[in-house]
Parts: sequence; structure tokens; C-alpha cells
Amino acid sequence: MTWPVTLTDDGVTLRPLRLRDGRAWREVRIANREWLKPWDATVPPEAQHPGGEVPVSFGQMVRRQRREALAGRMLPWALATDRLVGQVTVGGITYGSVRSAYIGYWIDQRAAGRGITPLAVAMAADYCFDVLRLHRVELNIRPENAASLRVAEKLGLREEGFRPSFLHIDGRWCDHVTFAVLADEFPGGLRARLRSRTTH
Repeated sequence: MTWPVTLTDDGVTLRPLRLRDGRAWREVRIANREWLKPWDATVPPEAQHPGGEVPVSFGQMVRRQRREALAGRMLPWALATDRLVGQVTVGGITYGSVRSAYIGYWIDQRAAGRGITPLAVAMAADYCFDVLRLHRVELNIRPENAASLRVAEKLGLREEGFRPSFLHIDGRWCDHVTFAVLADEFPGGLRARLRSRTTH
């Protein structure tokens, strides 16, 4: 895998998050604090400083994600239209006999409901299958997160099961529902699948 990677489709762009995005990123995050708070991953008490993970600045986050991307373990994309509106991250990239990854994302509330997130997730998944040659991609979604559940529904992802206390979200361990897709399930790709489902 080579990094950086930029993908564009129908006015939606996935590109590397850059240090110069700091101001725009902070503005979007501040404007969406209440919108995103119930779904944001948090650091559990056992991993907090001192002796655990140290909170990072935007610059440290970008540099750390770039290192992970160059090592082939992550695809940390900024999600943009005419401006930065969120992030899409492919994480947990595993090769060998597993060949899988998960996709996480967030979007500015002002850009939600316009089909941007499903398209961006489809773009990321297609890249995982077509370029990285992964076998499986999954989304893990809080059962209460109706907007994210609609993303999985629009893409036609298969619901696989319930994961109790799967991720630390908004200060506590939260249950998630897992949705997945395999490389051979939609031979034309998830973007084609999405368009076929939204035009009928």
C-alpha cells in the first residue's frame, strides 16, 4: 500500500488529513460538539495519563495517523466536499489469512442527510477490496445511532451480531452492532451497490 491516497467521486473527496487542516478541523469539531459527543470514542480510565495514554494535539494526531498509514495499518482520511466536513478512517488493517479492516467515520451535522457518508464509506470499502485486496470490511455501530444505522442500511451491509461493551464511547463501555461485507458479495463494488439502491 502506498500513502498518501486521495479518492474522489461525485463531489466527495477522501484525502489525507493535513497539519494545515487544524483550524478547519477544530471549527467543525467545536460546532458539532453536542452532535458528536454521544458517538465519540473516549479513553477508558485505565488508559489515561499518568502511566497510560497521553492526550494528543491535532498535530500529534495527524503525525501519528500518518505513521500508521505509512506502515499499512490505517487509512486516515479527511472527508471533504467544498470544505472539510468530517473524517473516514479505515483501521485495524490486517493481512495474512484474515485480510480485514473496519471503517469509522463522523460528519458535520450541517452536511448530514445528503448521502455524503454512505458514498464516502463505499469509496473507502471499494479501495480496501480493489487495491488492498482485503476479504472483509466491517462497521461497528451503536444501536442508538439511527443515522449510522441508515448508512449500513443504504449500503446493504449484512448485520452480523451484537457486541456487548465493545468500545469506550462518551465515557463508558458501549454495546455495538456489527455490519460486514465481503469482497465477493457485490462484484461491482459498494458504490455501484449504493447507486442501484438509491435509484430504485
